[in-house]
Amino acid sequence: MTPADLLADAFGRIPDTVDGVLAGIDEDVLVRLPDPEGNSIAWLVWHLIRVQDDHVSEVAGREQAWTADGWADRFALPLADAATATGYGHGPAEVAAVRPGADLLRGYLAAVNERTQQFLRTLTPEDLDRVVDVRWDPPVTLGVRLVSVVDDDAQHAGQAALLRGVLERGRPAES
Repeated sequence: MTPADLLADAFGRIPDTVDGVLAGIDEDVLVRLPDPEGNSIAWLVWHLIRVQDDHVSEVAGREQAWTADGWADRFALPLADAATATGYGHGPAEVAAVRPGADLLRGYLAAVNERTQQFLRTLTPEDLDRVVDVRWDPPVTLGVRLVSVVDDDAQHAGQAALLRGVLERGRPAES
């Protein structure tokens, strides 16, 4: 197994986790905020896809699916920066404004995952050592950036899964 194969496997697991979160979900549960400062399942899933699309597109040197394939228009988010938003820095009002349906989220994730997999198939082990961000010390390599993105995606998918359980079952009984 090559390093690119390993990364492809890791990224390929994200859609399965997200599909489990979204399967049969009630639309109210999808967009419900756990509290006024919390993130909804819809926002968490949208954010993990946006970050993957943004970061992988940048290192691949191509336009994001968000704009290139019309996903920004399909989502039609009521955000001032809807064409570029990834969720970083979103406050409660922006989080609450992200209310896509499960099918739209699945479609966007499938498109981004396919683009990610296409890019990963082009990589050699040497490519992973290429510096892609000099703003950090040490500078960030392509391999480190890709691991960071898949880690962030997995964390947000896990948060969405936990949140679905909490919202559907209610709070656990206090002991």
